[in-house]
Amino acid sequence: MSQSNSETTEIQLVVFKLGSEEYGVPITQVQEINRLMTPTKIPQAPPFVEGIINLRGKIIPVIDLKKRFGLTLADHTANTRIIVINIGENTVGVIVDAVTEVLRLSTAALEPPPPMISSISVDYLKGVGKVGERLLILLDLDKILSDKEKEQLSASEACAGNTNKA
Repeated sequence: MSQSNSETTEIQLVVFKLGSEEYGVPITQVQEINRLMTPTKIPQAPPFVEGIINLRGKIIPVIDLKKRFGLTLADHTANTRIIVINIGENTVGVIVDAVTEVLRLSTAALEPPPPMISSISVDYLKGVGKVGERLLILLDLDKILSDKEKEQLSASEACAGNTNKA
């Protein structure tokens, strides 16, 4: 019934802004998008971890992606959002400047990231998508946290969720 072949596969992306750059993450890893709420600070957390939030009874660590990637910080606005994403076994909130759209992108429009596409390390990138005249930087969510950082966040959630030390 379908006339498309395997080369015209599409991915669906949630597109957001950090500064003037546009980024995309697979919608399959996005749980929800929320307005910014003030996270509760966690002692001894990495500098890019803003704290934790209680999302319908579940404790979720919140990461500021601009801090994580070493980008210029700016004040939060009415458009600032927390995107709740799944990274492996972890559910994490990431603070972004604005969520702009959800779009479908043909995998034929994807290219591997060039070494110096942005101020973000290529380690965090999956590729670059071409959307008309726009370039969309695709993040590899599984790599934005190291294994050690994932363990630290899991421990923080455990400590916040109960009084036992992790």
